Amino acid sequence: MASPDAPEPGPAPGPGRTPEPHPARDADIARAAAAIADPSRARVLRALAEGRALPASVLAAEAGISASTVSGHLALLLESGVVRVEPHGRHRYYRLAGPAVAEALEALARISPPLPVTSLREAGHAHALRRARTCYDHVAGRLGVTLMAALLERGFLEGGDGRFDPGTAKRDRLSAPGQDVTYRLTASGREELAAFGVDADRLRGRRPLIRYCVDWTEQRHHLAGALGAALTDRLFERDWIRRGTRRRVVLLTDAGRTGLERAFGVRPPWD
Repeated sequence: MASPDAPEPGPAPGPGRTPEPHPARDADIARAAAAIADPSRARVLRALAEGRALPASVLAAEAGISASTVSGHLALLLESGVVRVEPHGRHRYYRLAGPAVAEALEALARISPPLPVTSLREAGHAHALRRARTCYDHVAGRLGVTLMAALLERGFLEGGDGRFDPGTAKRDRLSAPGQDVTYRLTASGREELAAFGVDADRLRGRRPLIRYCVDWTEQRHHLAGALGAALTDRLFERDWIRRGTRRRVVLLTDAGRTGLERAFGVRPPWD
């Protein structure tokens, strides 16, 4: 007979759903690591790292493998809880299981040796990623840190200066969510962002409103959290930024150059 103090069993995890860790058990790190530790699966995960849901056909093209081969890789990633699947009619779309997976991939990128650049096209891709990219669902790179600096300079945010100092950092590390600084949205920032189309009051939920990441290429802070995602979505809606043809690359449009300077005082740092 079960003890009256024993916890009731929760629902069994479904496909692509990561089970809640048992408080008395260690996390099965090896299982998640084994799922990632394959070149093809790593390319699939990098394609999903910008927060989009993609079908298997697109992921196969991103990874440079066949549709039948990618199916096996996706099944393993689902089983390990690294990705989840979303049915849309007759089609199935895959996305990372959550921001924690994207954070883990960014952390691995920080300690991993760079892949060799074998062509001018690859070199151009690396440069484009440094200039502007997505970090899960928010903008990063030079554009991301410049936008963060502008929000601080204009008094939309307060609590820090947007800089990362490895000599004084306590918990902050490159290519990881920040923890040392607490940023806050000011009254004027809330008002100005609402006028821009980002209503912070509607973003209340389980996800923190304001977080930041230490940008791995710029070594400064870029805005994350619900506010960072909503602001990025608004920039896409206004066609101020567009997704590039290469993985995670973001392109700033002519309208975006003008609009960002007028709205936030942002001047592209690569001009």
